[in-house]
Amino acid sequence: MSDENKPHDEHGHDAHPAPAAPAAGHDDHGHETPAADDAQAAAPEAHDDHAHESHGHEDHGHHDDHAHDLHPVADAHAAEHAGHGHEAHAADDHVTPAEPAAVASSKSPVWSDSGDAPFEDVDATPVYARGKKGGRRKGKSGAGNETVEIIKTIFFALLIAFVLRVLLFQPFTIPSASMEPNLYEGDYIVVSKWSYGYSKHAIPFSPPLFEGRISLPLVSHEPRRGDIVVFKLPRDNKTDYIKRLMGLPGDRLQMINNVLFINGEAVRDVELSRQDVENLYGGSQVTIKLRETLADGRQFNIQDWGPNNVSDNTPEFVVPAGHYFMIGDNRDNSQDSRFDIAEGVGYVPAENLIGKAEIILFSWSEGASLWNPVSWFSKVRPSRFFTVLH
Repeated sequence: MSDENKPHDEHGHDAHPAPAAPAAGHDDHGHETPAADDAQAAAPEAHDDHAHESHGHEDHGHHDDHAHDLHPVADAHAAEHAGHGHEAHAADDHVTPAEPAAVASSKSPVWSDSGDAPFEDVDATPVYARGKKGGRRKGKSGAGNETVEIIKTIFFALLIAFVLRVLLFQPFTIPSASMEPNLYEGDYIVVSKWSYGYSKHAIPFSPPLFEGRISLPLVSHEPRRGDIVVFKLPRDNKTDYIKRLMGLPGDRLQMINNVLFINGEAVRDVELSRQDVENLYGGSQVTIKLRETLADGRQFNIQDWGPNNVSDNTPEFVVPAGHYFMIGDNRDNSQDSRFDIAEGVGYVPAENLIGKAEIILFSWSEGASLWNPVSWFSKVRPSRFFTVLH
């Protein structure tokens, strides 16, 4: 404001210039008036010059016309109260803050956290409230999504287990004593599926998807004499059997006086131990443990029940192409390829091979039961855990 527009009282003194920011009003004695403060805070543009008059003068109601032009509402109130000697802050108490009130009325009301807010206006709804609303609206959908996730998890778990079982490993339990002294009834073994490649019998239920075997380069190999093999019984192509592979395609095998001959040569054996054990009929029987050594130097232990048993002398067997000859390590207590297919195993087609037995994971002695948790601990054989098979 220029000097010529500054208001003057009748004594020629200049009125105090209006400050840039709202200031508290004063009464006749120079004290601050809280009411004026409240009015200024509500309507900062309604300030007038009365709040800044010089102190100690009696003529409080005279002002320059320019001052009235600047704040007509405040001046009108000041003229009304001039005869009572009130300061301009009284006028401020009657100022109606039109614009802030309009702004306040345009705002959305503040609601409590008790769920009484109408959340139709998404933009004006607090974030946390929208989350609660979404949770309420999507309760059924959320439960449905959770069920779908559980189903997906189970599906993928089963799929992974299926792939592992078909392509990598398959577990088996030993149901009999035909492979003693290397495998005992109650042993829990793992068979590698990739060793000999894959046939339809590598898949559960043996679906007729293809014929023969599919080998994996650098991984699969031909079965070797001396391997412990799991295969499907040729008689029904369903029952899982486990024996030691002793004859390859084209081999000639024969038992003569309790000694195994392969291609005309006797398999060397060394007696390790001999003991009397009780047989099924209550009598005693000599059990002999021996170590056999194949022509390629591979060694393993076998068990024999002495001479003059039914399988100690056999005719010569010639293994046909595409087949294998299997014998149990418990030589006198095993139904294997030395017996006709009608009562034993006979020759085993290559397609029937499932895999090679690799390791004993766990072992329980006779009498352990899944339905008797006490037997899990009382019948356990920890000394056989993680035994590598040869």
